[in-house]
Amino acid sequence: MTRPIEALISLANLQHNFAQARNLTPTARIMAVVKANAYGHGAVRVAGALDPLADAFGVASLEEAVELRAAGIESPIVLLSGVFGRTEMLEVARHGLATVIHCVEQLQILLATELSQPVDVWLKLDTGMHRLGFTAEGFCRAAGRLRAAKQVAKLTFISHLACADDPAAALNERQLSAFSKTLDGLDVGVDECASLANSAALLTRPDMHFDWVRPGVMLYGVNPLAGDLPLPAELELRPVMTLRSRIVALQAVPGGEAVGYGEAWCAPGLATGASASPARIAVVAAGYGDGYPRHAANGCPVLVNGKSAVVAGRVSMDLISVDISANPEAQVGDVVTLWGEGLPVESIAQHSATIAYELLTAVNQRVKFSYE
Repeated sequence: MTRPIEALISLANLQHNFAQARNLTPTARIMAVVKANAYGHGAVRVAGALDPLADAFGVASLEEAVELRAAGIESPIVLLSGVFGRTEMLEVARHGLATVIHCVEQLQILLATELSQPVDVWLKLDTGMHRLGFTAEGFCRAAGRLRAAKQVAKLTFISHLACADDPAAALNERQLSAFSKTLDGLDVGVDECASLANSAALLTRPDMHFDWVRPGVMLYGVNPLAGDLPLPAELELRPVMTLRSRIVALQAVPGGEAVGYGEAWCAPGLATGASASPARIAVVAAGYGDGYPRHAANGCPVLVNGKSAVVAGRVSMDLISVDISANPEAQVGDVVTLWGEGLPVESIAQHSATIAYELLTAVNQRVKFSYE
């Protein structure tokens, strides 16, 4: 018998979430973002399920793109961070990929390289995030050079939003204005396209959809909006990953005694003057060595056979302890849901002082993946 932690990936829920995105933007084309191994879900299987539906895929590196091509994915694939050298630019052309150009160095590489075929280029404008992209002046100069370049098949204009998860952020308006103003000055051609919206803007800002939208985390069933902001009433996102394991041991911990490293959790009882009945603790085969967050705090929720329970004590490399004092029926071998169906990953992230993106992408090769 193998170690029982597993990630169940629902491709049906993935396709449902994509359909939700399509309903919100019936005219724009959709680039499904599958970087970082499809946010930890398995890029090849995810892209295979979305290939008949998506208009393109977005990845972070050449290696990610080549993996999809080798798996038979024929849809357009865009390198969202661009290339890191001339050799990569040659590979972009060889594999029929598209690439972002976000700086002068990448532009020079492209224009100085003889390619086996022209490539689609996504020229990036920095509209206020100040991470990647040209200034407005540099962007317009680069656009002129790319329009005249034999290496370019089609040109798309792109920028990235810094605060779309907070619809009230003033930067959203400034970025939209900067993007629109710069494009107006370019006299965008009939064959040229524009792209600004990520998951959050797709949900909340139809005026940011332009020709292409780029949903990422929403495809995996995660609310992309900040804090406790609700999803639009008409939208239903379903979790794609359910991470679960099983109880491997039970402990009866007397009142006042501690559980786990550092005595971070104590059983109620003698130390507090409360009842001295032992706490019932389930030891679960999951830990930070699997990608479960080490900083999950006491009280972080789990489900034991569908019933609520909480983490008790520090997360260790291979194990967590769970207080099941209110669940006397729980036994060794019972299923423990760590996040997913019935328990949003966003809730675990809040209890761990992080974001759902980090949790999903942290699940590693020690965990068995099953697809349904």
